[in-house]
Amino acid sequence: MMALAQSGAEEGSWLRAERQTSGRGRQGRAWDSPSGNLFASTLVRLRPDDPPPATLALVASLALYEAVSAFLPTDAHDELSLKWPNDLLLRLAKLSGILLERKDDAIVIGIGVNLASHPDSLDRVTISLSAYGPPPAPDIFLIELADRFADWVVSWRADGLDHIRTSWLKRAHAKGTALSVHDPSGERIDGSFDDITRDGALCLRLADGSVRVMHAGDVFLV
Repeated sequence: MMALAQSGAEEGSWLRAERQTSGRGRQGRAWDSPSGNLFASTLVRLRPDDPPPATLALVASLALYEAVSAFLPTDAHDELSLKWPNDLLLRLAKLSGILLERKDDAIVIGIGVNLASHPDSLDRVTISLSAYGPPPAPDIFLIELADRFADWVVSWRADGLDHIRTSWLKRAHAKGTALSVHDPSGERIDGSFDDITRDGALCLRLADGSVRVMHAGDVFLV
C-alpha cells in the first residue's frame, strides 16, 4: 500500500492479502498470517488542517470495534473493549492489531483481525471471532470495516478530536484497570489506566498517585 501511495493512489484505497509471507506488527515484530483472517491496509492523505496523524490509530480502533460488533451476537457486545494504543480485545484477549506508517502526506493503516484462527505463540492471550461460531469471510468483513472507517475519518476531520477521544473512551476498558507498560527503552512501568490525552497519549496513574503521560509503549493488562 505504501508503494501504491507513492504512485498516487487515492485516499480510501484498500489492499487485502489472502496470506502474508512477511507481515509485521509494531516495532518490527513478526505477524502470523494464516488464511481466513483479515490482513488489510488503507490509505489516508493528510490535509493541512487535519488533526495529528497519530490519532488515526483511535479512528481505526473505533471503526474496527463497530465492524466486529456487526458480526457478534448482541449479548457479546459488552465483551469488546479497546486497549491503548492499538488493540481490540474480546473477552480481554487480543483480537486484532493496528499499525500506522507514514511517508510524506501518506498514512498507511494496516489492520489484522483474527477471524478464523488466532496465534498461540504471542506474549499475551489471543482470541478469534470463530469463538462465536462461523466467522465472516475476510472479504465480507472488509466491506463492513471500510464503510465504518470512512465514516470515522469524516468525523475525525469534521467533529474534532474531543469527539473521537470521548467515543474511544466509551469503548475502552474501565478506568482504574491495572496495566503494565513497557516503554521503548524497555523500562517496565506499572500503574492503572487513567485517561488518554486529547492527542491520544496514554495517561498512566502510578502507585504514588502521579500521572505519567506516555506516547509509545507495549501495554499489558495485569
